Parts: sequence; structure tokens; C-alpha cells
Amino acid sequence: MAIKNLRDLWLDELKDLYNAEKQILAALPKMAKAANEDDLRQAFEDHLEQTHGHVERLEEIFKSIDEPVRGKKCKGMEGIISEGKEMLEEDLPETVCDAALIAAAQRVEHYEIAAYGTVRAYAELLGESDAMTLLEQTLAEEKETDERLTSLAERINPEAEEGETDDAVPRANGKRRPMAGARR
Repeated sequence: MAIKNLRDLWLDELKDLYNAEKQILAALPKMAKAANEDDLRQAFEDHLEQTHGHVERLEEIFKSIDEPVRGKKCKGMEGIISEGKEMLEEDLPETVCDAALIAAAQRVEHYEIAAYGTVRAYAELLGESDAMTLLEQTLAEEKETDERLTSLAERINPEAEEGETDDAVPRANGKRRPMAGARR
């Protein structure tokens, strides 16, 4: 599709976001499974549910503007998710792994915040008030998720700073856990 005006650009960006959300839907269950901290796992599970809503809102927008519901490969999100995957392949202590998961998730959120802010602004300029409202809802949820991740990072990162001690024993899954009575 040739982009000739702001409306074409808006549609192109919506398609990019739609694909990004689909990629996130595939990544979040893996991130939740890899999380060691219960609150972090719950944050990923909660955001998975929210992300289903984000996809539905985008589908609603496509239908309201009489455009087919389809995405365009979002290479930006693909790269962010790929970097996060690489980090999870490392043999990291639990708290460091959780800190890495938070960092990866916040990269995703910041990308989405920028993208949703842009398409919301375009919708406003184009007079697409219904789409603007839906995009604003998603933008607010992305910001809330980022704030939740920041709160978790403020608690988990200092623990990760301490790193793993020799008082840790290997788990069956290759991860280590502190021995009974060891300081975490």
C-alpha cells in the first residue's frame, strides 16, 4: 500500500500495532512461565488478558473504518521480543532473571506507549473520535502496566543487585534456589 496521506499512514501504523499485539500475545505466556516472583508472574498474566482486549479494540477500529482486519509485520516488536528471548536463554539467578524480564517487558511497553500515542493523535486529527477513544483506553492501560512494572523493578532490582550466593542449590529445571535459612 502506498502511503499518500496521514490517513494511509494511520492505517499502516494500526496494522503494525495489530501485529505487535499478536506477537505480544505469544510472548507473554512464556514470560509468565519464566518469572520466579509471583507478583511478576501475575503482572504478565494480567497483561495477557489486557492484550486480548487491545487486539479486540484494534479489530473494532478496523471494522469501523471498513478496512480488513490484518496486520503488517512489526519488525520493531519482533526485535524487542527477540532480545528478551536471548536474555532468557542465559543461566541467570532468579532475581536477575526477573529483573531482565522486567527490563524486556518495559521495552515492549515503551514501544507500545509511543505507538499508541501516535495513532491516537492521528485519529484525533483525522476526526476518528470513536477510534481515538478506543486507542486512548489502550494507551492508558499500557501506561498502567509500565507503572506496575516499575514498582516491581523497584523491589526486585535491589535483590538482583545482591546476585546469587554460594548458598544456592540447583533446581531440577536448572534454576537455583536459596538453601533453607540462606539470605535472599
